[in-house]
Amino acid sequence: MTALLRLRLAGFLRTGRAVAPLLAGLVVLGTLYGGGRAQAGEAYGVSAVVLFPVLAWQTKVLLDAEPDGQRRLAQVTVGARRERIAGLLAAVVAALGTVAVALVFPWLVGGVTGPVEPGDRSIAVGLLLGLWAHLLAVPPAVLLGALASRACTGSAGYGVAVLALGGVGAVVLGLSGSAVPWLAPPIMATARATAGALPATTAALLTVWAMAWSAVALAGYVWWRRSRM
Repeated sequence: MTALLRLRLAGFLRTGRAVAPLLAGLVVLGTLYGGGRAQAGEAYGVSAVVLFPVLAWQTKVLLDAEPDGQRRLAQVTVGARRERIAGLLAAVVAALGTVAVALVFPWLVGGVTGPVEPGDRSIAVGLLLGLWAHLLAVPPAVLLGALASRACTGSAGYGVAVLALGGVGAVVLGLSGSAVPWLAPPIMATARATAGALPATTAALLTVWAMAWSAVALAGYVWWRRSRM
């Protein structure tokens, strides 16, 4: 399975398919931080929101880089379960690389500032909150991208529709006043939390919410892949 994970990452990187999502991420981050400087927690919370669809798209691109015949051969060689796990792990590794870029980028362009008034969070706390916000977005984004992959949807058009509906839905359902916010991962709620006071109970609730949503999405991905075998 490790060899298959490396193979998929190599195919994603060496074919140049990693360039487009990375450039898209840099563009949206550049636009975000070009509007002015913000404290680390708040800036990173919004960064996680705008990166969510980019990470989902990146996952789809990575999983779609492998031809269908090669994917079926991998299922026969290592088993269907290990083949799916290797794909998801490869997508997580790629997503973490993009998150690392997102955490460093604002310091290169002067988009983050330290405490301004008494009571503001320190830079260290802001960095920890930013890392938490981005890591919270990774599992839902990877699974949304997996659900949009060709292995699930069977066509590029359906895959784009899943990405668009999932990305827009995560923002719309996450807005304040939504009747069913739990239908989307808590990326908007996390951004609001990093901008203000963040009690430990709220952080724990958001973490459980993200993991529960991801678990449901994972179950749907596994079921759908099995049904298409």
